[in-house]
Amino acid sequence: MQFKRVKRPVHGVLLLDKPFGYSSNQALQKVRWLFQAAKAGHTGSLDPMATGLLPLCLGEATKFSHFMLDADKCYRANIRLGSTTTTGDAEGEVLRTRPVEVTTEQLERVLAQFTGEIDQVPPMYSALKHDGKALYEYARAGIDIPRESRRISIYRMTLEQFEADHIQLVVECSKGTYIRTLAEDIGEALGCGAHLIGLRRLFSGHLHLRDAVTIEQLEALTLEARDNALLPVEATIQHLPALELDADSSFYLQQGQAVWKSGLTEAGPFRLYTEAGEFIGTGVQTEDGKLAPKRLLVRDH
Repeated sequence: MQFKRVKRPVHGVLLLDKPFGYSSNQALQKVRWLFQAAKAGHTGSLDPMATGLLPLCLGEATKFSHFMLDADKCYRANIRLGSTTTTGDAEGEVLRTRPVEVTTEQLERVLAQFTGEIDQVPPMYSALKHDGKALYEYARAGIDIPRESRRISIYRMTLEQFEADHIQLVVECSKGTYIRTLAEDIGEALGCGAHLIGLRRLFSGHLHLRDAVTIEQLEALTLEARDNALLPVEATIQHLPALELDADSSFYLQQGQAVWKSGLTEAGPFRLYTEAGEFIGTGVQTEDGKLAPKRLLVRDH
């Protein structure tokens, strides 16, 4: 007789060091299974060939996962000069090879050109949607969809290594940046072409890879120890200002009502806490100056 696996109401944020070869959804489902969690979601995908920080939200934390989509990111990128591929990375077929005759001075000049606000055309091999289908589905069918360029920001690029046809960069960038496309564009600017051969996410917003755990580490833990590895539900929104509410305000706000709160100097959203320090959700300021609930936690009974 096969027993149905019981799912638990688990709430919190796990910082996962995603392994190579896993899609973000595969990593999510593995973690969800390990926690026996009833509900889970990720905060923006990493390609299967990429590794590193993947914040995963369990239970009520999924209500705040979208905030991480807008967060700045940082990656360590390994780039092969001299060849381009169909996908812009090592998973694709080689399209063209060219000799690499690049000096350090030339490379640094080109990197400077791609630092700051730049326009970038999203790659065909991406999860962006066109008529309800991901672009990569069209790409696999040999169909090229015209894409408009988007303004992104490269805050900083640090050259860590440059040997022959290989460069290693640390890239700090805004949301919506495709490192594969950046690698291709750098290669074209150098006149030799390039593609991405390795990518590791180092941080996302205020969350860092140094605090992440691997799937192997999770597997070695008891269920209780796994729960203890979770960050609080509001871990993804620590950048939002916090407000403490008195007992009456907490009560009425959790009933869905707007309440008066003195000292509101911005529209929000805000992190909301009871006098006892219990996180209850997020709120925003209304046009008439009250504090209204935006997303509230639902407590387990």
